[in-house]
Amino acid sequence: MTLKIDIDDSAPSYEQVRAQISDQARSGVLPVGYRLPTVRGLAETLGLAPNTVAKAYRALESDGVIETRGRNGTFVAAAGAAAERELASAAQAYVERARRLGQSEADALAAVRDALRAAYGEG
Repeated sequence: MTLKIDIDDSAPSYEQVRAQISDQARSGVLPVGYRLPTVRGLAETLGLAPNTVAKAYRALESDGVIETRGRNGTFVAAAGAAAERELASAAQAYVERARRLGQSEADALAAVRDALRAAYGEG
């Protein structure tokens, strides 16, 4: 596992750690079952505070990318199916909220497209 923290990056250090581990896990660079370093170990390697790495690990666990097995350590989870389920659930919740607000399908879809462009850039 290779992580690099860019101090000139506008993203906080924990977000850089979270994004890099997430990208590596989803691309297969970090295979399912790969044991991640301890919070303290990774913090020391990266020159970060342990709380910074712990925050990244909590976010990754919340996203279903990693799983903590108590004293056995933290491992890359089989996240594909979990991520798809969470995405579908979020989409369903959005649709229900848009309908309660009285928005048309076209307006709801336009709002999603605008949000996607803002998050992923024009493309």
